[in-house]
Amino acid sequence: MIEFRSVTKTFPGGTNAVEEFSLKIPAHTTTVFVGSSGCGKTTLLRMINRMVEPSAGAIEIDGEDVSSGDPVGLRRRIGYVMQNAGLMPHFTVADNIATVPVLGGQKRAAARARALELMDTVGLDRAMADRYPAQLSGGQQQRVGVARGLAADPNILLMDEPFGAVDPIVRSELQQELLRLQRDVAKTIVFVTHDIDEAFLLGDQVVILEKGAHVAQVGSPNEIIENPASDFVRSFIGADKGKRALRLKATDEGTVVIDGEGRAQGALIEDGRSG
Repeated sequence: MIEFRSVTKTFPGGTNAVEEFSLKIPAHTTTVFVGSSGCGKTTLLRMINRMVEPSAGAIEIDGEDVSSGDPVGLRRRIGYVMQNAGLMPHFTVADNIATVPVLGGQKRAAARARALELMDTVGLDRAMADRYPAQLSGGQQQRVGVARGLAADPNILLMDEPFGAVDPIVRSELQQELLRLQRDVAKTIVFVTHDIDEAFLLGDQVVILEKGAHVAQVGSPNEIIENPASDFVRSFIGADKGKRALRLKATDEGTVVIDGEGRAQGALIEDGRSG
């Protein structure tokens, strides 16, 4: 479990990115921080692995303050996936994935074997193992980034807008792949996005943030959709414009569920339930 205890971050110049933030993140679930640019969500994420140090307050993992140990050792125990993958261009796919285990002292042969297994896990052909990042598509690079984040078998995986730079079709594929991975490996995932639909799709717990990382609402997707806590939340999730309203529409292929913007959200199966 990860717990933020009255965490504040003030950057040089006096900018308060995070003000008195407290939250418990349950183990083996996906928590999504969602909000507009500049609300502090990435700063919160990076304080977990001490890429950013808090100005006040504490962050604990299973009851232990993260500031009590070596930050490099902490980062090697926590997976980290960022936008644009952040791969090393002069390393092959396999070497990129194996970086953290090798730095941790694992022999290269064993680290490569693990990298190949992870390529299977994230849906990459092993034939790509000796290619370089420039030879891959954006979606393939992101899969390599996810595999690298999993390489040390961390209990915690931090994901900073990892799918924001790919096209909508690839993004949808990567989202489904992450859902499958979480069903298989059950990590504690902290995911940052500005896209509320992505947050609702991926999150067991969704944290909607306002400026200064003030919590506008925290809950499951269903709880937030059914009971928005404020006008801000209602506007942010699109409930004030009817975007979350659903209706049925008959088509040649059967009855489909349509949202307030006319987009199909599912199909109605024979017993009347949506699927």
